[in-house]
Amino acid sequence: MEAVILATVLGVLIAVVFVALLRVRRHPPPLDEQTAEQLAERAPTLEVPELDEAQPVGAPEVVDAAASLEAPALSPAERFRLRLGRARSSLGGAVASIFRGGIDDDVWDELEDSLIAADVGVEATLELVAGLRERVRVENVRSGPEVLELLKEVLRLELGVADRGLARREDGTTVWLVTGVNGTGKTTSIGKVAARERAAGHTVVLAAADTFRAAAADQLALWGERADARVVRQEEGADPAAVAFDGWSAASAAGADLLMVDTAGRLQNKRALMDELGKVKRVLDREAGHVDEVLLVLDATTGQNGLTQARAFAEAVDVTGVVLTKLDGTAKGGIVIAIQRQLGLPVKLVGLGEDIEDLASFDPDAFIDALFTSASQDVEIEQAGATEER
Repeated sequence: MEAVILATVLGVLIAVVFVALLRVRRHPPPLDEQTAEQLAERAPTLEVPELDEAQPVGAPEVVDAAASLEAPALSPAERFRLRLGRARSSLGGAVASIFRGGIDDDVWDELEDSLIAADVGVEATLELVAGLRERVRVENVRSGPEVLELLKEVLRLELGVADRGLARREDGTTVWLVTGVNGTGKTTSIGKVAARERAAGHTVVLAAADTFRAAAADQLALWGERADARVVRQEEGADPAAVAFDGWSAASAAGADLLMVDTAGRLQNKRALMDELGKVKRVLDREAGHVDEVLLVLDATTGQNGLTQARAFAEAVDVTGVVLTKLDGTAKGGIVIAIQRQLGLPVKLVGLGEDIEDLASFDPDAFIDALFTSASQDVEIEQAGATEER
């Protein structure tokens, strides 16, 4: 009996000691200050990188694809091809269908109809097709692709001029007078040209000589602000020639590279307006020595009506070149050929969209290639298919 009691007491003591040891391990007594410092010196140091507060922990890094991969700049030919979708699908598609079959009288009639519909003009079309037929006969051309290549060559010759560049002075301020009917994009084109000149490092002054149209000067002022060009203006209804005079005085005094003068563009059949335009030109010729360019802005979507406008303006001032706007929005690209053939005026600039950079120097080769790219491919595919069937 005493042995049992003794064994029980020993077991209780052992259990108490075991529990006490566990409590000490889980809750060790606090270290004295010296011991704590020694342990801290031995402990390894871990460097923890700082986190960006704007990016949560564990979030993947976001890479701006637009910033790292910039789209390559379009060449003039690529820009023409991209922007001339409507004209290409209309004229190019019609030509493709014409040359899919054999070469007979019906083909030539259909080609004439297509060119006339594209605003090349009746007289110009008849002469172009007659010349093309003669070359086909003399060179014994038989296939659609060959005829199409000859057509493109003929059109390139029609658009061939010695110089489509914009005249500039080697010394002093260059003067460009810009005219055209309201609604053609005249003031907008001036703003886009100003932006292009500023991007090239030239200083530009704009003269708001369209004092007849309400808010015309305000519109030009907005474009001047966008293009970082100075704008010279007077109150609405002021003498346009006086504004042109002030513009030249400001530009020449500042040593500006370029002065562009915006002019009134009410309907060209108003004689008083055309007389006023002639007066502006005379004042600039007198003060500046001469006007380097007289640019007529035409809307490509107006077709043959644009030629009537051009003739009226050419009578009032000596027009030196055409700015053809909205070329990307018309199915009648033949107006380019009609302007040069009937008026003897080269198209120098073309509007290809709404953006500020969508005003380009006119490139005849890129224009013709853009019009007929789809047509050439379609005709070649049709010819290849016909050959395989045979």
